[in-house]
Amino acid sequence: MGNLLTSSIGKKLVMSISGLFLLIFLFVHLTVNATSLFGPEAFEAACEFMALPVVTILVPVLAAGFIIHIAYATWITLVNLKARGSQRYEVTHKGEADSWAAKNMFVLGIIILGFLVFHLSHFWAEMQLKDFMGEEPTDPNFLMSQTFGNTAVLVAYIIWFAALWFHLTHGFWSALQSIGFNNDKWLCRLKVVAYIVATILCAGFVVIALYAHFNA
Repeated sequence: MGNLLTSSIGKKLVMSISGLFLLIFLFVHLTVNATSLFGPEAFEAACEFMALPVVTILVPVLAAGFIIHIAYATWITLVNLKARGSQRYEVTHKGEADSWAAKNMFVLGIIILGFLVFHLSHFWAEMQLKDFMGEEPTDPNFLMSQTFGNTAVLVAYIIWFAALWFHLTHGFWSALQSIGFNNDKWLCRLKVVAYIVATILCAGFVVIALYAHFNA
């Protein structure tokens, strides 16, 4: 088992599975945030649901998914830098190196991670963490207005969503390719699906951020 996880195939499988797991979380997160478009009460209800113990218990699982994904991404990148010089991302199919995103996945990942910490300090630390510590959580509608009402912060978030979009346009189809959808027939289809998935996800987050900004 250990040899599998440290092999080239094993590393890509772990990266792919953890990445797809995090993608599911992003869509759940988008769904919860989208309730803010239907009014303060709807958003509060969604946040209260996410604070239930049955949901909160999944936080360590989610954290583990991020840690595993980041650790293996770093591992793969360092190995590639050492073995291939200027090649920054492992390529197993000629189609993987035909986009800017494919060549800059690690850099995009660093940007996403940095803003993730920024995001957690705005929302998770003020809501779930306070609730866990026995303190009164900050009102989610107030946090949305306070955060996205600041134009500079809004722009920073949009840059984050753009980095996420580029990361997903390559990462989604690459993950599916790694788990078996790896022939030329599927390659073009998966790329199209990747752009659709990335656009729906990131455009959704941008719309919610803009809505919160103009209603702050």
